Amino acid sequence: MKMKLGMVVAVLGLFQLAMPAVAHHGFDTEYDRTLKLSLTGVVTQVSWQNPHMRIYVDVTDAKGVVTNYNLELDSPNNIRRMGWGKNDLVPGDKVNFEANPGKIVKNRVAPSIITKVGDSKPLFKRSAETAQREGAPAK
Repeated sequence: MKMKLGMVVAVLGLFQLAMPAVAHHGFDTEYDRTLKLSLTGVVTQVSWQNPHMRIYVDVTDAKGVVTNYNLELDSPNNIRRMGWGKNDLVPGDKVNFEANPGKIVKNRVAPSIITKVGDSKPLFKRSAETAQREGAPAK
């Protein structure tokens, strides 16, 4: 009886560990890989929260309408490994970004590249590894 109970507990434990991997959303579930936005705006917020770092950017269109874009990046740890520090991008910075728009919420986007206006080197570039994991083309 103890052996069966131990086996049941072990199987349930393994199932519990696998659930987060199953629950993670795929790129095509959230974003439209067939569309690409290329926009310029002003950073309003930088959020270093797990599971995904987020940058919020106000973009003003030709009619003067402001839309706040929610840029979903990789995890904060992965972003730090790319060399970012907490002061590299702050509210008020002006950025150019290319991104795939959300399928349902169009202003929730997956950026492929983010560059500060006036800089030639991108601050963020979607890695080939991340793109492959998401099933999207790397930039």
